[in-house]
Amino acid sequence: MSNFLNVDSINVYYGGIHALQDVSIHIDEGEIVSVVGANGAGKSTLLRSIAGDKEIKSGVITFCGEKLPSTSYETVTRGISLVPEGRRIFPNLTVKENLMVSMFNRKDGKEAIEKDFEEVLSLFPRLRERLKQKGGTLSGGEQQMLAIGRALMARPKLLCMDEPSLGLAPIIIDELFDKIVQLNKERGQTILIVEQNAFLALEVAHRAYVIKTGQVTREGVGEELLNDPTIQQEYLGMQQSDGETEED
Repeated sequence: MSNFLNVDSINVYYGGIHALQDVSIHIDEGEIVSVVGANGAGKSTLLRSIAGDKEIKSGVITFCGEKLPSTSYETVTRGISLVPEGRRIFPNLTVKENLMVSMFNRKDGKEAIEKDFEEVLSLFPRLRERLKQKGGTLSGGEQQMLAIGRALMARPKLLCMDEPSLGLAPIIIDELFDKIVQLNKERGQTILIVEQNAFLALEVAHRAYVIKTGQVTREGVGEELLNDPTIQQEYLGMQQSDGETEED
């Protein structure tokens, strides 16, 4: 299905700051699409706008042929789940409780929910070992796995991920992105990734967009952008020290 998600000329403001300027992107069903750019370029604002967490001043976002509602709750019920920057799990709930909390919109019965629960635990075996452990006691990498698992339990048509590598050790980042590719290949999961680590984001993406100061400046196949000298010079040189601020 083409035009699975269509963002058409949206404008978003933070006070007097024009954060997104006539931004347009699209995602086809079954794709991994990455949005890359420097810190403060507008990547997360775009993701929050799609997820219903940020008001759009003008423009329109359609999903599966229908205009998206303006609240995050309604957006989830339409089939869009967000893995937020910084994970934002519930630290005082157990791993199992964290996974179950996102099922408020599901009406497909206990058997389907149990099947998805088992799939999440198969994807992230460490979570199975820590089901009774409180989320706040997990390592950074485990918390990110939990945040992704929680989003998947809503059975999304589109999984949105905001800076999934943030604060993680390089070995855990590699493992995490392997799981993202696995989700796409084995489950057919459509995924939108906003990520400052341009190398990783472009490496896994079927297509990608480059955002600079609130505007889309480039669009193309992930591999082609990855090998583009201009992109390499502007975005890939900064990746060497990223992802080493927190240990797993």
